[in-house]
Amino acid sequence: MISHLVVQSTFCYLIMNYVSPQLMHRIVLCASLVYLSVMHLMRLTYDYGGWTVDVTGPLMISTQKVSSLAFSLHDGLTESDGNLSPEQKRRAVRHVPTVLEYYSYIFHFQALMCGPLIFYNDYLDFVEGKTCVKNTSPNMIVLRKVLVSIFCALFLVTIVPFFPITYLQDPKFLNFTPWYSKLMYLILSTSVVRSKYYHAWLFGEAVCNASGMGFNGYTADGHSKWDLMSNVDIIRFELSLNFRETLETWNKSTQMWLRYIAYDRAPSHKTVWTYLLSALWHGFYPGYYITFLGGAIFTLAARSIRRSVRPLFQSKRSLSRLYDVITCVTTRIALAYIVFPFILLEYHASLAVYKKFYFSGHLLALTGIFILPHLISPIRSSLLSSRKTIHNK
Repeated sequence: MISHLVVQSTFCYLIMNYVSPQLMHRIVLCASLVYLSVMHLMRLTYDYGGWTVDVTGPLMISTQKVSSLAFSLHDGLTESDGNLSPEQKRRAVRHVPTVLEYYSYIFHFQALMCGPLIFYNDYLDFVEGKTCVKNTSPNMIVLRKVLVSIFCALFLVTIVPFFPITYLQDPKFLNFTPWYSKLMYLILSTSVVRSKYYHAWLFGEAVCNASGMGFNGYTADGHSKWDLMSNVDIIRFELSLNFRETLETWNKSTQMWLRYIAYDRAPSHKTVWTYLLSALWHGFYPGYYITFLGGAIFTLAARSIRRSVRPLFQSKRSLSRLYDVITCVTTRIALAYIVFPFILLEYHASLAVYKKFYFSGHLLALTGIFILPHLISPIRSSLLSSRKTIHNK
């Protein structure tokens, strides 16, 4: 495992030193993804569907580190501050790290195995003690995260086995289960399996916080925040009202990485390119690409529907709350509908389930993108909402 991390990171470090900063960031991204992809393909060949001696997890984190550092170097060495966004300016790196600085960043123990990602400048501030604050202890934060992580681990071994995702392939489920029972099982099976991610991510965060890493200032009421490097906000994710909030609160450090190197820099079709990079980073199981393609479609549909429909519910507080309830429920259903292939992994099995639903989710999403704006104009609905609000006043 360590040898692969050393080879990948060393190759990328040589590129950072000897290739023009104008091109270096893209070459590092491609080189690190190619190395990671080879490992993904080897795992598919030797242990399809399994996780035995899996090096791809740490390599995925390493890919994020080397690519984010390369883009930060590109910004710091080639762009003026006026051409950078506030986030890019804050993360810009003005010189190539020394060998010690570089490998210390790649192999720091706190987030080596499962993240979360920390950007280079934030790591350097931690090492140099710039984020150390007197009379600020992470003990309670660490204890809370460890306890929740342990609860999720127990939930994983006791409850999750009763809702196996493989049951979706069972002929009994496909042929003899009513559609509403199928939908309920989709929601349950995809919900409980999230406990394994919660367990790993929260424990990783706890390790970082226990070492003093992750301090992010204070709240308005004076409490310390330890969310500079965070992967998930469980409550906000489970109660999210739309797809945007769902994405913002799930695997947050990866979302920041995707936004930093893909979404904010893509000249067009930002959502599609970002989902494509995410799928490639995850690997080559067919289920990944079915999910991320569906995710791109549903993200665009959610934006379109929100622009057209939301203003109609803003004239009264009761209607606004009703809209929130409706969007919370529909987000849970849509999430289960698009993520089960990511867990199931199989192409034919995933399509078999979608066929039983007559691809209704995809058809509704496409309707929301291409037809709804012509039926309910976003501009007209906004004007109608404004007039109702003025009238009610």
